[in-house]
Amino acid sequence: MTKKILIAVGILIVVGGVIGLTVMRAQSGYTKVITGKVVRQDLASVVSGTGQIKPKTYVNIGATAFGRITHLYVKEGDKVKTGQVLATVENVQPEANVDAQKAAIDAAKTDIASYIAAENTAKANLEKAQASLEQAKFDYDRYVSLYNGKLVSKQDFDAKKSAYDVDVASVSQCVAALAQAKAQTDSARGHLGTQVATLRSDEDSLNKTVSVAPFNGIVTNEPVREGETVVVGIQNAQGSTLMTLADMSVITAEVKVDETDIVNVAMGQPADVSVDALPGRVFKGHVTEVGDQALLRSTGVATSQSTSGTEEAKDFKVVVTIDQANDELRPGLSATAKITTAKKENIMTIPIQALTLYTPPATDSKGHVVTVSASSGTAAAKPQQGVFVVRNQGGKLRAVFVPVATGITGATDIEVTSGVQPGDEIVTGTYRILRGLKDNTPVKRDTTPLVVKDTDSSSS
Repeated sequence: MTKKILIAVGILIVVGGVIGLTVMRAQSGYTKVITGKVVRQDLASVVSGTGQIKPKTYVNIGATAFGRITHLYVKEGDKVKTGQVLATVENVQPEANVDAQKAAIDAAKTDIASYIAAENTAKANLEKAQASLEQAKFDYDRYVSLYNGKLVSKQDFDAKKSAYDVDVASVSQCVAALAQAKAQTDSARGHLGTQVATLRSDEDSLNKTVSVAPFNGIVTNEPVREGETVVVGIQNAQGSTLMTLADMSVITAEVKVDETDIVNVAMGQPADVSVDALPGRVFKGHVTEVGDQALLRSTGVATSQSTSGTEEAKDFKVVVTIDQANDELRPGLSATAKITTAKKENIMTIPIQALTLYTPPATDSKGHVVTVSASSGTAAAKPQQGVFVVRNQGGKLRAVFVPVATGITGATDIEVTSGVQPGDEIVTGTYRILRGLKDNTPVKRDTTPLVVKDTDSSSS
């Protein structure tokens, strides 16, 4: 019985060996490849960038007056409206200056009133002198006639002429007095204008002790406390910052895009913005700013401001404006923007990994393959972009290299504009095989199931 079992086992081993040898011989000369299809579908080209949420408009409310903070009316996170008082700085001196200047203006107005009264008096005196001159002239003219007719004495004539001359002088004196009164009034008005201008300056200094909100927004930062002394910035020294106010009615995502992708980004392109703090949420937006300065990835400094040359990777700033503001979005939240730079419908596509560069062998004028050498004068062919199409030739599958022209690139697929047709079977892998695959190589479809390695279990 044992002998029969051993004979049966031996027969099975021999049969298995024959079958295995037959299969190996059948598969000798073939290359196992993974294949896919050329299909028609909608395709979108997407560029990604990471950055943070920022309001479109924000401002640092700086100190505009030197002194101690007497009161802070808001705290970080509060919403404020335009014109709302945010903080006050001690204002004893500016307020005293305003009161003193107002008193000076009142005194100047009183002086003007007195000068106007003097001007009116001078006008009345002039009118009186002019009336007296007119009467004296009548008397003088009458006495001239009488004197010429020998009807009055020369003494009486001289008296009338003297009275007339006195009235002429009196009129001139009144005219000068009136001009002087007007000049004093004008001077007083000029001094009043100066006092009013000084008051405006003093009131401006007083107003600067009160900080108000320039627009509706939210307080995002408040680095000071009541009782601290703040200073005004000067040319080479930054002043104290009371708080930062952000207008959250228009929210943006300021992201950095790699230099290889920035050429495809343009104003108005749609974008999907995701925020790390709000998983599963996608906010629609559009590109509103594309930076023209390259930023060093390590420092964020523009290359034009860098003092040393470097070959490190660079990014460009892109601003995406969120279409609808959301109260959950806060300045500084980490964000990722996926910008759709191109979109086409019903186009031919292939998996990106199927695209390869292939250098065809050098041939002579008769199409025979020759060896490239300097002595033969044969130049090496240039690499061509294309895919390997699986074709059935005489009952055998062969991978035939076909040059293709490409268009936009999606996440996993790329557009093909020429070279293949929808439904064509192409080689998609593996990458190692594609690198060494030759034109017209016999191939066999690799139907081995793909096993996904469990990294968690393997690590444990």
